Amino acid sequence: MSARAHPVTLVLEDSLEITGRDLRLAWPLPDLAAGDTAPPFMRLGPAGHAARVEFTDEALAAALKDRCPDLYRTDPSASAGRLRLVLWSIAAGISVILLAICGVPAIAVRLAPVIPAAIEARLGGAVDGQIGKILGDPPVCDNAPARAVLDRLIERMTADAGLPVGPAITVRRHAIANALTLPGGRVVVLSDLIEQSRTPDEFAGVLAHEFGHVAAHDPMRALLAASGSSFLLSLVLGDLTGSTIIIAVGQAALSAGYSREAENAADSYSVGVMRRSGGDATALATILERIAKDDGKDDDKAEFASLLRSHPFTKERANRIRAMAGTETVGRRILDETEWATLKGICRNVPATSAK
Repeated sequence: MSARAHPVTLVLEDSLEITGRDLRLAWPLPDLAAGDTAPPFMRLGPAGHAARVEFTDEALAAALKDRCPDLYRTDPSASAGRLRLVLWSIAAGISVILLAICGVPAIAVRLAPVIPAAIEARLGGAVDGQIGKILGDPPVCDNAPARAVLDRLIERMTADAGLPVGPAITVRRHAIANALTLPGGRVVVLSDLIEQSRTPDEFAGVLAHEFGHVAAHDPMRALLAASGSSFLLSLVLGDLTGSTIIIAVGQAALSAGYSREAENAADSYSVGVMRRSGGDATALATILERIAKDDGKDDDKAEFASLLRSHPFTKERANRIRAMAGTETVGRRILDETEWATLKGICRNVPATSAK
């Protein structure tokens, strides 16, 4: 009835008699089956029943072997039980994997917008620290005149933008051209994106695209999906230390893998921001096309194309951006030449960092 042990007395006669407190049994010898144990320990009981008796009496063990020639036969019920356990374990593992692949992302879509801002900000800070470690702790670029230009640009672009939180943008010196959006409105700009942008509107278009992810809570949704799926998969793999989750969260932020719908929505948001801010709303399509054209031609351009890997490009995407933008904004500049030159020097006094 339970796994609790009961002290008993054993007597071997025509059957194995078992007596103890409030217990009296007689097991027929032909029914007995022994478990796989190491002498002098022995475990046996009636085949097909859960009850077992355990002892270390060598004389009793020898007598049982003489009286019960089939004592070490295979217990069919035990084999069936092991098979059921294996089948149920496989079914449970498949269920967890399906939940990780399909269920968790669906839950994340609904949960991300209702996460309290304070909690999202703390999560964003934790992910920011993890990203810094993955990238090799790139230094922050804080050239004062350039930072002032960037702050004015951000204020201009986010006015009446409908963002759930005010974005916090940091520029880090790194030989990769990319921008990463983290929970809590954090946007990390890797400095080579500014360096490789040919016009201020190309840079601003990418920045506005990241603001679109902030507006849609995409980073929080990606974080929930990555951490939740990694936790479920760690149950299957037996990794409950959290290492799987930490790695997955960092990689999710570096290459968020947003859905096509999320990317299109962020593109639309970027076009709207650039139109309102007085910039060239087609510049995002221009920089994405140039990345796609240059991808893989040489090492420098391959690093530049890291933006393309985290924001997958298609020709249809560029056409869609241009169709939404129209032609009336073409040729506009969101910053003048002096401001743009100042902004491009934001990392002037910061040592270069190698890509990792």
